[in-house]
Amino acid sequence: MRPGTVSNPFYPRMHPVSRRDFVTLSTTALALLGLTGCATLVRSPRKPRPIAPGAKIRIAQIGCAGKGFSDIAVHADEDVVALCDIEWELPQVQELFKKFPNAKRYRDFRKMLTEMDDQIDAVCISTPDHMHFLPTYMAILLGKHVYVQKPLTQTVGEARELLRLARLNGVVTQMGNQGHAGEGCRLVKEWIDAGILGQVREAHIWTNRPVWPQGMAEWPAEEPVPAGVDWDGFLGRAPQRPFSRAIHPFKWRGFRDYGCGALGDMACHIMDAAFWGLRLGAPERVELNEIEGASSVAFPKSAVVTYYFPARGAMAPLKLTWYEGGKRPPALPQMAGRELAKGGQLLVGDSATVYDGNDYCNSPRIVPETRWQELRPSLPPRTIPRVPGGDPHKEWTAAIRANNPQGAGSNFEYSVPFTETVCLGTLAILVGKSFTWDAKAMKTNLPEANELLYPTYRKGWRPQDIA
Repeated sequence: MRPGTVSNPFYPRMHPVSRRDFVTLSTTALALLGLTGCATLVRSPRKPRPIAPGAKIRIAQIGCAGKGFSDIAVHADEDVVALCDIEWELPQVQELFKKFPNAKRYRDFRKMLTEMDDQIDAVCISTPDHMHFLPTYMAILLGKHVYVQKPLTQTVGEARELLRLARLNGVVTQMGNQGHAGEGCRLVKEWIDAGILGQVREAHIWTNRPVWPQGMAEWPAEEPVPAGVDWDGFLGRAPQRPFSRAIHPFKWRGFRDYGCGALGDMACHIMDAAFWGLRLGAPERVELNEIEGASSVAFPKSAVVTYYFPARGAMAPLKLTWYEGGKRPPALPQMAGRELAKGGQLLVGDSATVYDGNDYCNSPRIVPETRWQELRPSLPPRTIPRVPGGDPHKEWTAAIRANNPQGAGSNFEYSVPFTETVCLGTLAILVGKSFTWDAKAMKTNLPEANELLYPTYRKGWRPQDIA
């Protein structure tokens, strides 16, 4: 039995979608929506509707609790036309219903996109990780701009397909790694570009997550599906399993079927400054160093994963190590007298080291303090434009109004390669092994890892069932 499958007779084994099947999603996703003329729309995807000067953007939200609540609440100055969630009775969903009383309410995003196609300009997607891809893909096919929570997708194949389609039809995209719009990431990139750090050959990124259960050996006991919960809609393409409050609405992230574990949740934040500033691109090798609580059901209690990146132009090869679940980097002399935060990053250069003890790179500094004081007078000027208020949502809507697909900083041209790198780390955890990565051929040296580069679909959600 390969990692990720469950030896339970009540749930049939899932099979990965082949590369050939996966590219047919352009047609099958539209068929799932019940739209006619699918083949024509795939050949010539619908372009986004221009926003007239002074007009509001018509935005729909898919997933209205948790991060979805804050994602759409900040758009109160736009026209929030639809709210979609599989459980309306959640307190935050009810609060949004009151905040946006004129927004139409849906439990099924497919029905929403079908019925309100000509009334929606843009869509925010804040669903569990395994269901980021389908609503995003469908929205883009229909010419909608998209803001998608991190990690952008659960698999490498899904991420690449979103980039292909976004390029094809010119929508404005943004991943919700909000620190990318902030001051800290820009400072770090300016320092690196100016040569303040010298060559950076070593980086350490860590988090205190998970703060939800992981390492479970068994699925939680079945509970009755509460009235008003669309459990089938929550499962989406994932295997059929019983309902449990140990999964929905918050703890799904620790389960292999629905989340990406601690690395998938937090690396899109904490690794951002390193990925952007050091121009990392694709790693050549991903190494699983430690794992505690490995399970076929859940992500582990803790893990340590190392990425090896090749030289990028004049930049030296880089070894980047990720720590989660309480694991920490080794003591560095630059940190003498300073306690590591619960989560953060260290970018170790020949000339200087950057330390930040925040999830979003809010306050980067050069360590030790003596080196910081030496370098402060010679720090480079600001060369990267700042986002007003550091608000990624406003950055996204401004790009929509300008009809500029590259206007948002974490657009898919940036966030897809970043997501791919993050997904490769979770892949090492899932298979429990290290592997080499051929980005051009899109394959590892492990057959079991290659099987997980594309998603799985249960009956009724597979492309061959929908077409």
